[in-house]
Amino acid sequence: MSKNADSLFKPFSLKSLSLKNRIAMAPMTRNFSPDGIPTEDVAGYYRRRAEGGTGLIITEGTTINDPVATMDGKVPKIHGQQALAGWENVVKEVHAAGGKIMPQLWHVGMARNPQKAPFPELPSAGPSGLLSPGKQIAEPMTVEHIHSVIDGFAAAAADAKRIGFDGVEIHGAHGYLVDQFFWSGTNQRTDEWGGSMANRSRFGVEIIKAIRAATDPDFPIILRYSQWKQQDYTARLAETPELLEQFLAPLADAGVDIFHCSTRRYWEPEFAGSNLNLAGWTKKLTGKATITVGSVGLNGDFFGAFAGKGSETRSIDDLIERLDKGEFDLVAVGRAILQDPNWANKIRQGEIDKLETYSGDALATLS
Repeated sequence: MSKNADSLFKPFSLKSLSLKNRIAMAPMTRNFSPDGIPTEDVAGYYRRRAEGGTGLIITEGTTINDPVATMDGKVPKIHGQQALAGWENVVKEVHAAGGKIMPQLWHVGMARNPQKAPFPELPSAGPSGLLSPGKQIAEPMTVEHIHSVIDGFAAAAADAKRIGFDGVEIHGAHGYLVDQFFWSGTNQRTDEWGGSMANRSRFGVEIIKAIRAATDPDFPIILRYSQWKQQDYTARLAETPELLEQFLAPLADAGVDIFHCSTRRYWEPEFAGSNLNLAGWTKKLTGKATITVGSVGLNGDFFGAFAGKGSETRSIDDLIERLDKGEFDLVAVGRAILQDPNWANKIRQGEIDKLETYSGDALATLS
């Protein structure tokens, strides 16, 4: 890693958000919140990353107020007095360390296994009851349930703003509920919530509008999305830039401020004929700020990590070149910051030889 990393440490401002650098901590679920309540240990975990120089922390997925939103009772939630008090303490600790923090608002949808989750008597929720294409395991969500979940996202955002978070991220990626509406493979509805790309985007659009109405115009909203799904790593929402623009435009118009574009490896081009990655294309097509993510600083992607494989550090020279060119605005780092809370400070200080090698044993689940 020889290239000057100064561009990673330029300030970034958007609406009410002011960051000291371009480094974000990617959301990674840990299952360390008993009964969904973030503890002092959770606050310390995030504070250490802020002390280590990370400009923006995006929390692990924290579930909205719907009985079937979570897959595990130890996943944090963002509703209820105790959980909100726990998150308020997390916010205070991160702010005291000079960092900024946003919660990732989450509903797992059909990824939930009822037998292993709270309220096992209730079926999981999805637009068509499909866990994956052709695998129906529940009835489709009712329209009433759809509206209730939209209200749950808005309430979570309003609470997040009230207790001091610096914005919110909507989890619209990786085959969870919002993405299950986006993806034709799991959305087979024939009403206004399915069918065309515009209709499949409607659930996300209405969530964004509801969050904006429940907060204020200056409160930053991030949408995390992905082409790939945990049910199918090769799945794609859009095969061409033209189709990607059709997908993104209604979401941008609804009020997304930053798109967090999840890929396996940030250096891989999204479409033939261009070196732009997904974040680069998203910025080009929408004009919105974007976050790139995917194996930053490591030479192996997270799928290998799920199998317990480690990764050696990898040069970020090409990442910095892309940032310098304006391909994207922020860089989300996952496993490298998970392993080494001081990753950002070490990069800034040029202590490349002191970066920790990632161990699969330290894995948190991708959110």
